[in-house]
Amino acid sequence: MSSSSASGPGARKQPTAVSRMKQDYMRLKRDPLPYISAEPLPNNILEWHYCVKGPEDSPYFGGYYHGTLLFPREFPFKPPSIYMLTPNGRFKTNTRLCLSISDFHPDTWNPTWCVGTILTGLLSFMLESTPTLGSIESSNYEKQMFAQKSLAFNLRNANFCELFPDIVSEIKERQGTQTGSATSKTGAGAAGKSANGLANGNAAKGSLNQNDNGQQAAVTDPNNTEGLAAAAAAGADAISGVGGGAAALHNSARNSYLNWQSIYSNLVIIICFAIFALIVNYVIKNLNQE
Repeated sequence: MSSSSASGPGARKQPTAVSRMKQDYMRLKRDPLPYISAEPLPNNILEWHYCVKGPEDSPYFGGYYHGTLLFPREFPFKPPSIYMLTPNGRFKTNTRLCLSISDFHPDTWNPTWCVGTILTGLLSFMLESTPTLGSIESSNYEKQMFAQKSLAFNLRNANFCELFPDIVSEIKERQGTQTGSATSKTGAGAAGKSANGLANGNAAKGSLNQNDNGQQAAVTDPNNTEGLAAAAAAGADAISGVGGGAAALHNSARNSYLNWQSIYSNLVIIICFAIFALIVNYVIKNLNQE
């Protein structure tokens, strides 16, 4: 009788890990947590993957931090193991973290805690600086550098891309925005250089036009003293330019003349040496015949 009553429809069954995790999953979908996303593996509900976004008022802002929760079959009566996979500047990667909500402290574990409670506690501890087993120390600058590098790092993880497609799209959109911003800065720099070149060219053209206008004014109005002075200055500049060109041609001709003179001297020396060699050869032959 007792065994039948224990196994009857009125008997209460202890919650299993699978049923409890299904409840936690439905609760997370119904009431999403800020900065936190979590998904179990499709073929193993005991392994959960989470993604924590860095809050705005923290050095982790802009970063995406991927990790895992490994639950025992005795859950919720035993706590999970907690790992961080993305380099972050607060926790070691691929290392069991010693937290009051992890399997390092089964004595402080509360069976009423759910997956959302665990991840909320993890984020809270991440924003602190309290040392623990598995934590590291780094500056805010280093944390910001890790946050920037986390985008590309997470995209190389197959589980992350499979479980968090919306976050993957968000990361790729951010990467495209950053690339477009860098390209815009490069284009702006090139446009600035082009604008400076055009401005200098227009300034030179304006100077030439001004000289031409001065010359025209002087010719049109002989009494225009200023115009005559401008024309005279322009003429002097032109003469100076012509004189410079003539000097350049003269120097070029002189250099060419010196080059030809050097070549001619070398040819004379070679010819004289050849004649001398022939004479010596002739004398030697005559001496041998005698």
